[in-house]
Amino acid sequence: MLKYLMKRSGIYLIMIFLTTSAGYFLAVSSLKPAVLEQEKIPRPTPEQVAASFRGLGLDPDKNPWERYVEWLGGIVTRWDWGRSPNGAFVNAEFADRVLVSTRLFIASIILTLIIGVALGVYSAARQYKFQDRVITSYSYLVHILPAPIAYFLVQLGAISINEAVGQRIFFVTGISTPGIDPGWPAFVDLVAHYAVPTFAMTIFGWAGYQIAQRQYLLDNVNADFVRTARAKGLTRNQAITRHALRVSFIPVAQSIAFTIPAIFTGGFFAEAIFAWPGIGLWSIQSIGLQDVNVATATLAYGSVIFAIGAILADFATTLVDPRVRVQ
Repeated sequence: MLKYLMKRSGIYLIMIFLTTSAGYFLAVSSLKPAVLEQEKIPRPTPEQVAASFRGLGLDPDKNPWERYVEWLGGIVTRWDWGRSPNGAFVNAEFADRVLVSTRLFIASIILTLIIGVALGVYSAARQYKFQDRVITSYSYLVHILPAPIAYFLVQLGAISINEAVGQRIFFVTGISTPGIDPGWPAFVDLVAHYAVPTFAMTIFGWAGYQIAQRQYLLDNVNADFVRTARAKGLTRNQAITRHALRVSFIPVAQSIAFTIPAIFTGGFFAEAIFAWPGIGLWSIQSIGLQDVNVATATLAYGSVIFAIGAILADFATTLVDPRVRVQ
C-alpha cells in the first residue's frame, strides 16, 4: 500500500510540475498587468510601471524563461509563490481562500453524495413507478438548469422568508457579520450565513449522482448474476442489496472522487453569487486582473486536488470491489 501510494504520488508530482510550469509560461506570455497599470489615473509612465513591477518580482523586461527561473527558485528555496501586481503576497491570501472554499463546499458535498446515491438506489428499485418518475424528472430538470439561475432562485426564496417573518433569519451573501460577539452569537451568525448556499448547492447538486447511480444499478439489475441470485430464492430488493448495489457503485465512486476537486476549483459561480471569496472566484479574478502568480498558484492547487481525487478514486474502487487490489 505504501509503495503504491509513493509511486502514484511521484507520478502525480511530475504531472503537477509539468502542468504548473506550462500554465506559468502561458500566463506570463498572455497576461499583461502593465497594461492595466497604465490605465490608472493619474497615469503612470511606462518607466514607473516597470520599476514598480521590478520590485515585485514581475519585471516585464525579462523574457518568460528568466521570469520562470526566478519564480521557480522562490518556490523551491523559500516556498514563495510571488506577489500580485497590487503588491499582495500570494502565500498570505492563498490559505484564507482555500479555507473559505472548504467551509463553503464541505457540507454540501457530503449531503449531495449521500442524498444523490440514496435517491438513485431508491428510484432504481422502483423503476417507472410514481416515485421514480418524480425523482428522476426533478434530477433531469435541475441538471439542465444553469447554476447561477438556480442559486439566484434560492436567494429569492430566502429573502421572501425573511420578509414574511419580518426579520432577517437567513443571510443570502457574505461569510459573517462584522463585529459579532464570539461564542453562541457567532455560531448562530455562521449558521445563518451558511444555510442558504449549502441548501442551494445541495438541492441542485445531487441530480448527477442520482441519475448515474440509478442508471448503473438498473444495468446490473438485469445482469446474469442478479437473475441467478433471484432464481435461488432472493427477492428483488435482496438481490439488489447483496449483489447489484456494490457493482453499480464502482463507477459512481470513481466519479465522486474526480468530481470533488472540480467542485472546489470550479465553484466560482457559488462563491460569486453568495459572496464567499474562495479559491475558485480568486482564480477567475486573477485572469481579469492579469495576475500571473495567482493564476498559476490556483492552477497548481487544482492540479494537486485532482491528484488527490485520482488516488482517492483508486482506494474507493478497492473498497467497493474486492476483486481490485492496490499494488
